[in-house]
Amino acid sequence: MASARAMIERRRSSRVPIRIPVKVYHSITDGDLLDIPAEAISVSQHGALLRAPFVPEVGARIEVLHGHSHELREFRVISVRRPVEEGLFELGVEIFHPMCDFWGALFPGKRYSS
Repeated sequence: MASARAMIERRRSSRVPIRIPVKVYHSITDGDLLDIPAEAISVSQHGALLRAPFVPEVGARIEVLHGHSHELREFRVISVRRPVEEGLFELGVEIFHPMCDFWGALFPGKRYSS
């Protein structure tokens, strides 16, 4: 497992702690689409840490619907952590097409025009 320092050095953009309700859409093997309520607890321009009640495979493609803006984007699961609360797993996800305004957060070091 990579050290915390190595993970920080690998990260492309700063994380911002936040709480945003999201819906995760995930296809399962028989073609059904799961529609799962979850929460983004930390976000960056390139990804997020989600707390969700399911465990997708690392590398799985999921879609995330932002609970406030109702914008939908595709992500890839890059890590899955054991439950931190009863039945809730932490999913590290990476966005396929980064948009600095998807999360609606102000990121440190990013310049914004007025």
